[in-house]
Amino acid sequence: MDGINKITNSNNIFYKIKEILPGLAVSVLIGLASMVLSHVVPKLGAATISIFLGMFIGNVFLGQEVFQKGYKFSETDLLSYSIVLLGATLSVSTLMELGFNGILFVVLQMSVTIAGALYIGKKLGFGQDFRFLMAAGNAVCGSSAIAATAPVINAKDKDKGIAITIVNVTGIFLMFLLPVLTQKLYSHEAVQTSAMIGGTLQSVGQVVASGAMVSEPVKDLSTIFKIVRVILLVAVVFLFGHLKNKTNHDIIEEEIEDTKKGKIKVPWYVLGFFITCALFSTNIISPEVSEMCKALSNKFEIIALAAIGLRVNIKDLIKQGKAVSLYGLFVGTLQVVSAVILINILL
Repeated sequence: MDGINKITNSNNIFYKIKEILPGLAVSVLIGLASMVLSHVVPKLGAATISIFLGMFIGNVFLGQEVFQKGYKFSETDLLSYSIVLLGATLSVSTLMELGFNGILFVVLQMSVTIAGALYIGKKLGFGQDFRFLMAAGNAVCGSSAIAATAPVINAKDKDKGIAITIVNVTGIFLMFLLPVLTQKLYSHEAVQTSAMIGGTLQSVGQVVASGAMVSEPVKDLSTIFKIVRVILLVAVVFLFGHLKNKTNHDIIEEEIEDTKKGKIKVPWYVLGFFITCALFSTNIISPEVSEMCKALSNKFEIIALAAIGLRVNIKDLIKQGKAVSLYGLFVGTLQVVSAVILINILL
């Protein structure tokens, strides 16, 4: 029986690799091509080239279903590995650059986003579940936050799918807008620009992509701002579960028990980031190994950004209904305006 199970597991692993391979290969090739082209057009940089080249190839040539699982793996898994490796290049003192005001900025920005998304959604006539999903996705970490929130509030799959789409659409537009806006507002000063990008954009990938369009230091610091938001995922999910079921004590107790059991988890790459950061801070990871980690992290990141571009479906962006599109527009605008105000006050 053990032999049969081993064979079955091996077959499953082989099948999964076979599914991932086509999209992964395309992502890697685009990433490598972007690295080469960045030497020809250094002002654009490999990150920016990778996204746009991915968008072009994905929408014109290679958007077929056979590539999608590989694209998703390249975007999510490789980016996660990149973030863990990034931790091996940053010391605790670097993380402390955020300071009390930086963390307060993140908490207030998330609070404004949640309150605003709930209020705007109600005024536009959307149901409670959809408003919760939009608030979580925009305030924390895009699709991951929506996926974590949906089962706690018993959201319908349709609401979940639409929320993921519109949150990603909003993030894509802001991903390209914020580098331009921060140049005008802050002349790309590192802390303020990083706070705007890391405190506003919806997904980790969008933060990395947008930060990379500005500079390497901004990309790294933006990621730290974003990680603080991701850490607060558990609190946000529990909040929405409580708001949805505040009159049902049995369900609340069940949610508390689920949280204790770890069913609502902080993503593994956040824990990995802090572990590698601690190892570097205590000199267990040497400067030489740290340099290797940074080089590998950058390569994973560029391949992941190619996959992000490959997964952008321009037709889907155009198809979104007017009310849903307005919802995303209003929430995105609120995030940018509140970030500008809070940065001026706190940073």
